[in-house]
Amino acid sequence: MSGDGTTAEDDPLQTAVWRLRSRACWVDAAALLTPATPQAALQRASLLVERCLYTEAGWEDAEDALRTAEALAHTDDERGAAACERGYLAYAATLFQVRDRADEARAALGRAAALIAPGAPGRPLLDFRRGLIAENLTRSPQAARAAYRRAHAGATAHADPLLLSATWRHLAGLALREGELTEARHGFAESLRIREELGYMVGTAPALVSLADTETEPEAGRLREEARRLFRLLGGVPTWLAHRLAPPEEDAATA
Repeated sequence: MSGDGTTAEDDPLQTAVWRLRSRACWVDAAALLTPATPQAALQRASLLVERCLYTEAGWEDAEDALRTAEALAHTDDERGAAACERGYLAYAATLFQVRDRADEARAALGRAAALIAPGAPGRPLLDFRRGLIAENLTRSPQAARAAYRRAHAGATAHADPLLLSATWRHLAGLALREGELTEARHGFAESLRIREELGYMVGTAPALVSLADTETEPEAGRLREEARRLFRLLGGVPTWLAHRLAPPEEDAATA
């Protein structure tokens, strides 16, 4: 989760990869990368793992790409980054009930923590993913909040705006569950602002829906309608947002 390809200084390949990724075209983005180096193999794997998180599909492609990245990794940072992706893929499979891989997810992120030094550029992403496991698998909001805060600080220090948008979003989600509406609204608004500035279209609809949960009508309705428009534009991605964006009359008919 980085903002690669979003600034004028980035090379044309990374710009093209970012544009495809942000529009939910992960397979096309991955096809631009030749997995001949550890960095390219890892980036290709991360794209295909992210595809699983948004589409609940493509698991075998992600596994194949990840095995290639693991085979090419030689340094501690490279092995740690590959283990971080391995843990994220196992987390996704567990979250979407494809297969219970919670133990694998925890073990892989534990390996990553042993390999990626504190203060290294890859550490904030690892902290964020450990927060996801704490929140959604272990059901430990306090541990999740601590991990998200570490990730938030790290994303700020390493100037990773896309990760920062994710930490804002998840910290806001915890605040909302605790009834801290003002804090939640601020966090969701910051997450949305960053994603819109980056042009991260595939992550914008979820941010709109989350912010809508903190607003009253008619603003809440306006935000949800904009999310529906983006959701349709991207072909129904992310898949897990579909039930949140069902039109009101459909909700009533199925109640």
